[in-house]
Amino acid sequence: MSTIRIVAGTGRGPTAMASYDTALADAGVHNYNLVSVSSMIPAGSDIERHDTASDLGPVGERLTVVEARATVEARAGDGAASVTGSAAADDVEPADAAVATAGLGWSVTEAGRGIFYEASGVDPASVRETVTAGLAAGRDLREWSFDDEAIVIETADRIADENGSGRFVTAIVLAVYGESEPIL
Repeated sequence: MSTIRIVAGTGRGPTAMASYDTALADAGVHNYNLVSVSSMIPAGSDIERHDTASDLGPVGERLTVVEARATVEARAGDGAASVTGSAAADDVEPADAAVATAGLGWSVTEAGRGIFYEASGVDPASVRETVTAGLAAGRDLREWSFDDEAIVIETADRIADENGSGRFVTAIVLAVYGESEPIL
């Protein structure tokens, strides 16, 4: 049986990429090259929630993931923000974003196969609703008998700091497939 680890993290930084790297460090996967895949769970998989990823192999190797990611930038002066994200969410253009929110849900069969659905945005309740609706739509597409479902939501507060080093915040939730593999 293969293990898929669910990890989450948040980060802050002076650039969007720096905040993303910090969120990856918070989740314990910052030293790998992430390869995103679509949202299918292979039969026989065991899904486990972890606070942070354990040692998954040598630095720089390839790590297969399904990723939900939201990055929010605070705009000076007007209190507005913009958000960027991965996942299956629609484009989000908030007038005033308080948090970056990433959500990942999964639904599995007794045989261990199933689906992931990921979403991102600025409102945790809306992200949860999007993940729930996406899982329901994914189940409707398949003639399988699903018997388990779970959702993880991660948020990163958008509280600006005075020196701008935390101008961006990122929230991530990752499904990490197995351990790392050589990239070369």
